[in-house]
Amino acid sequence: MLILTTFEIDEYVARALRAGASGFLAKDATADALLDGIRTVASGESLSPISRGWSWRPSRCPAISERTTGTAPPFRRNRGLFRVLRPGRVHNSPVTLPLIAPMLATPGRLPSVAQDARWAYETKQDGQRAVVYLAGDGSLTLRARSGEDITGAYPELRPLATALGATPAVLDGEVLALDGEGRADFQLLQSRMGLVQAPGKAARLAATAPVHLVLFDVLHLGGQSLLPLSYTRRRARLEALALDGPFWSTPSALVGHGREALEATRAHGLEGLVCKRLDSVYEPGVRSRAWIKIRNMRVADVLVGGWLPGKGRLTGLPGAVLVGQRAPTGLRYVGGVGTGWSEAERVELAALLRAAATDECPFDAVPQAPGARWVVPRLVGEVRYSTRTRAGLLRQPSWLRLRPDLTPEESAADLPDISA
Repeated sequence: MLILTTFEIDEYVARALRAGASGFLAKDATADALLDGIRTVASGESLSPISRGWSWRPSRCPAISERTTGTAPPFRRNRGLFRVLRPGRVHNSPVTLPLIAPMLATPGRLPSVAQDARWAYETKQDGQRAVVYLAGDGSLTLRARSGEDITGAYPELRPLATALGATPAVLDGEVLALDGEGRADFQLLQSRMGLVQAPGKAARLAATAPVHLVLFDVLHLGGQSLLPLSYTRRRARLEALALDGPFWSTPSALVGHGREALEATRAHGLEGLVCKRLDSVYEPGVRSRAWIKIRNMRVADVLVGGWLPGKGRLTGLPGAVLVGQRAPTGLRYVGGVGTGWSEAERVELAALLRAAATDECPFDAVPQAPGARWVVPRLVGEVRYSTRTRAGLLRQPSWLRLRPDLTPEESAADLPDISA
């Protein structure tokens, strides 16, 4: 076992040394030198030419083994020095698992009717993407799309570590927080996502509002990479694992019948659909046309109550408009909309906003929007959005069009009953 660290010896290193590993600290080596070493050994060359220029600091441990005491000398086996740091590896003793970036879907439309039977359809989940590493030794690591270790935020998922026994695996999935009707609620999940460094709070929330992990792909299994296999073969391997537990499951996938699948997600208020070509291989880190995501979007009338000045090339123009809908208490702020205009439309909108300027905020409660300019809410707009938060705010809103044919009274800009 080889250990390299740029930090002072910590308990992890000390435990490894006590178990019989030899090691040293390369604390005085520069970052460039370390990276050069990694690249050199990853290519199969000896590290010796680089390591001669490093300043070595021997590691000290009170008892490396019964036969070795005092100071451990620097390694003489330079060729293997950086094998523990080869790019793209996650080291979970006793096995080495590949670090795999998740494959991403491309926004698009349903496959044609002629191609429909060549695709599988899965529900698009509204959660946090997670690649799951099961080392086969009872340990579990969850990594976000960014590569960040998020294991500590979801302690209720730790029992998954033993679900496959001693078989190591890398799985792809998504962490969800479910509402009372079993639908994913991203706002609810946000209260859990930042708790990696707060294990106590994470444990308390896990007991009262546990998350659920849906697993939709298997990327590595029993020491074998499944990336070159087709979606159909990977899916069969995944289903054979029967990974269904108290806080995790393998959702179903439908082959063909894409139109019916999409309509079903809309009818049940779900985020959308992911279409996956049956013959597609897994492309780590790639936004691929072999996977297509379709988000269910809704349309609503809104009243413009203010705007935020643009910056850069948008200086002098609205960067976003602040919109609201009628509520019993007055005009309720439902969000800011900053996309959906052409340059000409933005210029036209700027003139209309200046003509409607007022010093008073028209919303029943002043939104947190520093630098906002207020307008009399007489402009009716139509926006597209995905879902609403519990407070009624629009998620992923984009501008569709002005409605000069409608007065505010004639519009359908009414806040729906979000408690229903």
